[in-house]
Amino acid sequence: MTPTEIVTALWDRMQARDWAGVGALLAEDVVVEWPVSAERIVGRDNYLRVNAEYPEGWSIRLLRIVADGDTVVSEVEVEHEAMGTHRVASFWTVWDGRIVAGREYWSEVGADPSPAWRADFVQPM
Repeated sequence: MTPTEIVTALWDRMQARDWAGVGALLAEDVVVEWPVSAERIVGRDNYLRVNAEYPEGWSIRLLRIVADGDTVVSEVEVEHEAMGTHRVASFWTVWDGRIVAGREYWSEVGADPSPAWRADFVQPM
């Protein structure tokens, strides 16, 4: 698979809760960083567990993918029944058919309200 196909498969398998399938896409020593919460997940098993243990009620919708060689950027929307809607911009590095690194920026939609001084220049989404 190409790097783009691997990242697309990652999100498809996550949505399907196919944890073995997700694991097959990851290097054993994958490192995924979440800068917003200042966390680093080291290793395939930890990445799988943190996602498999996430409270149920969520669904993932892939919004876009942009790739340049071994670097793939994805934007997804994650809706959760109890926790609201999140947007995720993820930067993946794919080598030899496996994801070896990722940096994901998770943000809850509306969590960072627009300040009043911008009201004349912006429109709500």
